[in-house]
Amino acid sequence: MKQLHPGAKWSFRIGGWFLGIFIIGFVSSFIIGGLVPLLMGFGANPVPVILIIIPILLILVFVFGEIYARMAYKRWLYEFTKDGLKLERGIIWKKYSNIPYQRVQNVDVHRGILARMLGFSTVEIQTAGFHMAGRRGMPRSEGHIPAVSVDEAEQIREMVMKKISSKGI
Repeated sequence: MKQLHPGAKWSFRIGGWFLGIFIIGFVSSFIIGGLVPLLMGFGANPVPVILIIIPILLILVFVFGEIYARMAYKRWLYEFTKDGLKLERGIIWKKYSNIPYQRVQNVDVHRGILARMLGFSTVEIQTAGFHMAGRRGMPRSEGHIPAVSVDEAEQIREMVMKKISSKGI
């Protein structure tokens, strides 16, 4: 099975930062929310403590983002077989998909700003009857491959389109 383009680590890293900010922000609101009244009750100034906690939390967010990026990248695999596309992804909960060429209706290649800067494309292999909302409410296909090189994306599109048109589907 093949791994994604190395630039995908940045996409995963940014997603990990947002997830880390959410989780650590939620947890720290309880810590700081309980710590400030406690310190003020003893007559202490909570500002120096908060100024120490905030950089530590930011470091934790960046560390969490890096760990998430590396784990997500290593566990996102795809393979084109003679019968279809096999996908394997997930860190905690693994998801395995097998998409036969008979169900494929279209192949789209997308390149956003980050993808253009890092030199990769997203391949969307659309199948009959499948629709799922992805990030930012944008539709995501069943055969979503988030990061392959620009040349490989075009090769995938041509290969899959030839397979589905040669079988008369």
